[in-house]
Amino acid sequence: MKVVILAGGFGTRLSEETEIKPKPMIEIGGKPILWHIMKIYSSYGYNEFIVCLGYKGYIIKEYFANYYRHLSDITIDLATNTKEIHNSQAEPWKVTLIETGLETMTGGRVKRIQKYTEGKPFMLTYGDGVGAVDIPALVSFHRQHKKLITVTAVQPSGRFGALNISDDSEVKSFMEKPKGDGSWINGGFFVCQPEIFDYIAGDSTIFEHEPLERLAKEGQMMAYKHSGFWRPMDTLRDKNELNLLWDKGDAKWKVW
Repeated sequence: MKVVILAGGFGTRLSEETEIKPKPMIEIGGKPILWHIMKIYSSYGYNEFIVCLGYKGYIIKEYFANYYRHLSDITIDLATNTKEIHNSQAEPWKVTLIETGLETMTGGRVKRIQKYTEGKPFMLTYGDGVGAVDIPALVSFHRQHKKLITVTAVQPSGRFGALNISDDSEVKSFMEKPKGDGSWINGGFFVCQPEIFDYIAGDSTIFEHEPLERLAKEGQMMAYKHSGFWRPMDTLRDKNELNLLWDKGDAKWKVW
């Protein structure tokens, strides 16, 4: 199963860093948060990624284009302009980098990568949040309920998309970024059936609005409740807190 990562937004609330790089390339412990997200999936054997690019996407392209060499020891013969690679430690990842438009909304970005999912179920998450999510349990839950989409539900303070979840874990309604507190909220880490593309009209579609709201109303969305660690990186304070956890050896999302 392939993993789709939304990595094209402007990251305006982190303008201190996003003036020079896209938000998913902001570093935690010396590595982009995008790398951390991919390591979470990879630790469970999911090594095929589709990254939806937008704002400053070329920086992400350059990072992966040179990834192998950056992690290897290299002997460079300047006279012959030849290189010899030693001790490569690169991950076994296959990364497809797709330009999904500078102004495209989240739903539109998902729609644009449809052909790369090859008509098969896929996972989807945001390129700015980490969590100690049990990916195999998430996938197993999705396969058992046979609905079109599963969202990982988490419970931080209320500033994200709130989910009204029934006792049997069916999502009854979806409301983006309410002002309440303590609600189960959208933590990303979705599992999707290919039919979800039919719910996305085009580039201007915000995934968290009409598609998810409609899926919930039709009884086609289920919630995988994750009570463990989950943290977004929305602000400079969030970034600093994640770096502090990493430096203290308390990065609970580090499951590899």
